Amino acid sequence: MNRTTRTWCLWYAAALAALTTFPYLVAFVTAGSEWTFTGFVFGVEDGNSYIAKMLLGASGEWLFRTPYTSIPQRGASAFLPYLLLGKLASGRAMHLQLVVLFHLARVAAIPLLVIALHRFAGLFLEDERWRRWVVVLATIGGGLGWLLVLLGRADWLGSLPLDLHSPETFGFLAIYGLPHLILARAAMLWGLTDYLQSGTQSRRVWRAGLLWLAMGTCQPLSVLTLLAVLCLHLVLIGLVTFRSSRLTETRVWAGRALKSVVLVLPVFLYNALAFLRDPYLREWTEQNRILSPHPAHYLAAYGLILAPAIWGGWRALHSEDRGRLLPIAWAMALPFLAYFPHNLQRRLPEGAFVALALLAALGISSWTGRQRWTRWLGPGLLGASSLSSLLLLAGGLQTALRPSEPAFRPAAEAAAFESLAEIAEEGSVVLAAYATGNALPAWVPLRVVIGHGPESIRLADLEPQVARFFSDRAADADRAQFLMRNRVQFVFWGPHERALGGWDPNSAGGLRPVYDGDGYAVFANLDS
Repeated sequence: MNRTTRTWCLWYAAALAALTTFPYLVAFVTAGSEWTFTGFVFGVEDGNSYIAKMLLGASGEWLFRTPYTSIPQRGASAFLPYLLLGKLASGRAMHLQLVVLFHLARVAAIPLLVIALHRFAGLFLEDERWRRWVVVLATIGGGLGWLLVLLGRADWLGSLPLDLHSPETFGFLAIYGLPHLILARAAMLWGLTDYLQSGTQSRRVWRAGLLWLAMGTCQPLSVLTLLAVLCLHLVLIGLVTFRSSRLTETRVWAGRALKSVVLVLPVFLYNALAFLRDPYLREWTEQNRILSPHPAHYLAAYGLILAPAIWGGWRALHSEDRGRLLPIAWAMALPFLAYFPHNLQRRLPEGAFVALALLAALGISSWTGRQRWTRWLGPGLLGASSLSSLLLLAGGLQTALRPSEPAFRPAAEAAAFESLAEIAEEGSVVLAAYATGNALPAWVPLRVVIGHGPESIRLADLEPQVARFFSDRAADADRAQFLMRNRVQFVFWGPHERALGGWDPNSAGGLRPVYDGDGYAVFANLDS
């Protein structure tokens, strides 16, 4: 990369950062005195959980123990980037500090991804224009989700379009709000670049391994994706060289791949064993299901660039450079990963859009100049694919301009959270409605019975029990047993809890009021 290229990458990364940060800045301004901004304009439930993980780090934790369940946990080496990031915060206004740190990490990660994309594209494309085209498409590109929305088919075949809710399928959503995925993809691409360029240089092979170790720390599932891509790459090399009886090439590439994954395999094995042996993690896995939608959704997602990508793959297949088979292997791995028998199968095609964008650039660049219309093909595809990202930005800006839950929380509720933190010991269990329980651990280092879909295990059983607890149908003896069974020390009572029924905890035995203000109250369980 020369100076001009580096300058372009940094300016483009700065533009991406400014564009994706603007809705958050607007939200902070519009919150006023009545609302507190959670820090997220989409995916708020997961966003609150990331801030809660950072708060664990700020509280001194080094192992992940979710605050979204009252069940005891051993702790696991997971979400380390957020635990470490939280250790940079201290003192007052903790929630604001953590939100700012989260977005600073996101902004800082964007140039790493942009440069990684450009370096990776540079291995296959000589023309700087097409390298930049790949970078732009892989960061702001999407599919035909915008068209489905315009046609009133946003829930087509029982699912949202992938470009509107899947950060693994495309790149924009990660840049918009998920720093760990930005870092994981950047590390994957930097590592693949070193792997392909390593030749006889062991230093590059080991550096690729270190980068993939960082990738596995940020997003452990990416290790499975990487292993699948490398294996399929070796299979393609074997098939190509088998015809020419040059199997030595396959052995060389296999040795290179084995050396590069040595460092990341322990991470993969640790996570596999942890989720098999740890009782909490095992139950979490059973209920955390993120399955791929109907295959037609992937055709809608990638249909814009599928034809040029197939042609580009055909051209790369006939190259003498075996490294050019890797994006073909990555694209071929996509359907297998998307429907692999795994509870998180939709997350497995991580970064496959980068490979398709690269192959599409190879295909379109070979057409350009043959016909007058082909010169507009690249810009046209880029424009059409960016419409879904513009739709996401517009939705985020609309959310930011109209303060309401869940992206904002009432200021009185945040004040009640902070007052509770002064009363309760760290790690105490609080009973609240699901909506309250999702936000509370992002403000204070306390645990809740329910509050997050995947992390609140046995949610399907507990949520109706919580609803019954706050209704006027339950007997006091049943409530007392529920509090004891779930190790509850405090009961939170606000608008969401009142909406569950007509029970008034002020008249309940065994509960003592410890906070009351602006429609929010907290009660201590005297039997805990």
